Amino acid sequence: MNFRGRTVVVYVLIAMVSTALITLTAADRWLLREDAKLSGAAGAIDGLTSLSSKEIDKLNKVFSLVQSKYYTSVEREDMVDGAIQGMLSSLGDPYTSYMEASDATRFSESIEGSFSGIGAEVTLKDGKVVIMSAMKGSPAERAGLHAKDVVLSADGEPLAGLELSEAVAKIRGPKGTKVKLAIQREGVSQPLELVLIRDDIDVETIQSEMLENGVGYIEIRQFSVNSAERFAEELQSLEEQGMKALVIDVRSNPGGVLPVVVTIAQHFIEEGKTIVQVEDRKGEREKTLSKGGGKEYPIAVLINKGSASASEVLAGALRESAGAVVVGETSYGKGTVQVSYDKLLGDGSLVKLTIAKWLTPDGNWVNEKGLEPDKAVSQPDYYTVARIPRDVTLVPESNGEAVKSLQVMLDALGYEPDRKDGYFSPSTAEALKRFQKDAGITPTGDGDPKTTELLEQKLLEKIISGEQDIQLEEAVQAVQEQLSKS
Repeated sequence: MNFRGRTVVVYVLIAMVSTALITLTAADRWLLREDAKLSGAAGAIDGLTSLSSKEIDKLNKVFSLVQSKYYTSVEREDMVDGAIQGMLSSLGDPYTSYMEASDATRFSESIEGSFSGIGAEVTLKDGKVVIMSAMKGSPAERAGLHAKDVVLSADGEPLAGLELSEAVAKIRGPKGTKVKLAIQREGVSQPLELVLIRDDIDVETIQSEMLENGVGYIEIRQFSVNSAERFAEELQSLEEQGMKALVIDVRSNPGGVLPVVVTIAQHFIEEGKTIVQVEDRKGEREKTLSKGGGKEYPIAVLINKGSASASEVLAGALRESAGAVVVGETSYGKGTVQVSYDKLLGDGSLVKLTIAKWLTPDGNWVNEKGLEPDKAVSQPDYYTVARIPRDVTLVPESNGEAVKSLQVMLDALGYEPDRKDGYFSPSTAEALKRFQKDAGITPTGDGDPKTTELLEQKLLEKIISGEQDIQLEEAVQAVQEQLSKS
């Protein structure tokens, strides 16, 4: 299937603030329901429990001790920030965080749909920096970063044991600069080394296209502030073109703002049916009910292991309350809700706190286990192949993950090496020579940097074209089968 509209935007993004850049977040200016505002996001919080005078005295004594006796001078602001970070770190929650004013500003920009970095959503788990999602079209995706990859180091500096904001600060940097990441991947014995170039860009969160036979396609790359409005525009355009069925693609979508998801879901869920449930610390649940009218046409939702948080809310809601079929891979599994308290501290800094867990309409909690698809389909291996390091030349008789990537790429482009296990066989060399000849370079049979760069470019072109997007093909087939039965 040739999907012309799936343009891959060349940008470099990173979760440049603590925890997930775009988590399932609620903020003071958005409502879960028209009559139920998430309290506290603007600043004041009801029922605050303060430190006792004894506890305050204890903190003051440690603060004074450090200020007067530590062998070098320490900035007061750094100590206060560290104390707050320590309190929140004690919760053991990867999605609760404190952001200094500069990071808080960037976080607010991220929710508006503007980003900077390498294109990966990151979180902190068991003291390790973990990829949640590589955003579509980003260098992180092109480099082959996967959900649940562990980032061991950035430019040779280990990240283990750092606060997430500290680790992210080492990954991000000025536009146009490079960062070298060491990645540990489950099932791969040796760390992978990837070099990515940073950039800044405003992301178009919604893309759409009319496929064959009246099947509409809408891709949601993230749920930012303007996504609901953009989705409505694209949906209306497809319906005016005579759309008979719809595929909604939230693959590698790391999430976003909860009320935006609710607004989008209401297009498809009949009035009175549940979109999502939120359970607070007391175990009390509140249902968000649809005020929409529903749709008559069949719907499929595409997910993968990079679909997290708000993406999972939408997929679960449409399956359980609108009869949609979910296609792809088991999703990431983030089942909590955060509120950003951006006025509380009064100096531009921000606390992002997990205040509840969310459940699907039927009461299922996807946290740590993900949402399983109705139709499980994995993409060909070349969709997630790791990038080949540029500082090595692969030669016959060599072994390793880089050789395996080379073989996967050659096979994807039709050059048919005899194996894809990481051993550089004579057949691999002959396949590489054929590629080099077709590419107009000297057919040496060695995987030099120029050759591997061209190989990756050709593979990217194939992925962008939508050729062999078997998950999308399965989703289209699923809605067409429903059409044939109606």
